[in-house]
Amino acid sequence: MSLLSRVAERIYWTARYLERAETTSRLARVYGNLLLDLPREAGLSWDVLVQITGGADLYRELNPSPSVDAAERFFVADRHNPSSVRSSLALARESVRTTRDIVPSEAWRSINELCLWVTQELDAETSHRRRYGIHSRVVERCQQISGLLADTMSHDAAYQFFRLGRGIERADMTTRIIDVAAAMLLGREQLARFDNTLWMAVLQSLSAYQMYRQKVRRRIDGPDVIAYLLKDTQFPRAIAFSMRETGAALAMLPRSGEPIKKLGDLRRMLTLRELGELSIAGLHQWIDDAQLTLGDLHGLVEATWFRPSKSAPGQAPVTTQSQTQSQTQTPAPTQTQTPTQPPSQSPAQSQGQSSSAGVSALGR
Repeated sequence: MSLLSRVAERIYWTARYLERAETTSRLARVYGNLLLDLPREAGLSWDVLVQITGGADLYRELNPSPSVDAAERFFVADRHNPSSVRSSLALARESVRTTRDIVPSEAWRSINELCLWVTQELDAETSHRRRYGIHSRVVERCQQISGLLADTMSHDAAYQFFRLGRGIERADMTTRIIDVAAAMLLGREQLARFDNTLWMAVLQSLSAYQMYRQKVRRRIDGPDVIAYLLKDTQFPRAIAFSMRETGAALAMLPRSGEPIKKLGDLRRMLTLRELGELSIAGLHQWIDDAQLTLGDLHGLVEATWFRPSKSAPGQAPVTTQSQTQSQTQTPAPTQTQTPTQPPSQSPAQSQGQSSSAGVSALGR
């Protein structure tokens, strides 16, 4: 069986969109509660999340007179924000719709139903409790879809692209969640006494609270939380674990030498420094560097399998390690701020922009 690059790219972005929708819902759910728990003088607002996820310029353009409600809606429900929960699920649905011959039909039905349900719910006026329920359902259904694909999809090249997209997106979103806490604490002395509350919220947004307590076995402390979420090799949402999964997926794909080298750069960043001991400003800078490295990794994935050279059409598909072969498609969505930022269009929307849509992604 031959796997076209356009199909490989769409599967890769399906994983990224689903992971983005899930993590954004996690963050919105926990952050909404945090705003209720902390006093008003703490000075927290949804603007912090908008800024950390790279949508500040677009938000200001769409909302000349910003407000709390406008910021929350932009982060979660705005159709014009490519990283909102609504947009991420819509793009995931479109990517799966155009690869239904590869993806199990049960997964297509689940994604389609979730997207339509979320659209309907977000269009209605909702209370905080109702929004919490929406986010909880998005998290649960995204996890179910991921598990469904793991159990019902052949673990061939197509599934390795799904693992690859999920690993990169998960690492990127985890760094952003940590950066949310860093941005809150940086230069805000009034939040110093709520330090433990903020780091607890970070753990809860990644469903890491219980596992952290089992592993660390002491009161929550910022440096311990940072070290755990960045360097733990056993917790699935830690950066080190995501990088291991990404490396395993790359090892199953041909011509992966350059992406694996770039992945090694990020692994060295995780091991060379005592990350938990960084100052808040130092942590913020390290996260910026890590996100740029993830962006470079994404660029190499794109160049290796989704953007073959013009001579590529003459290349024949090659079967490697029992995997299906792939063909190249449309450009991966353009990014807004950093290379791993939310794309402004789906592969399906950008179809026709690539001149190499018929080339094997796994060709020599």
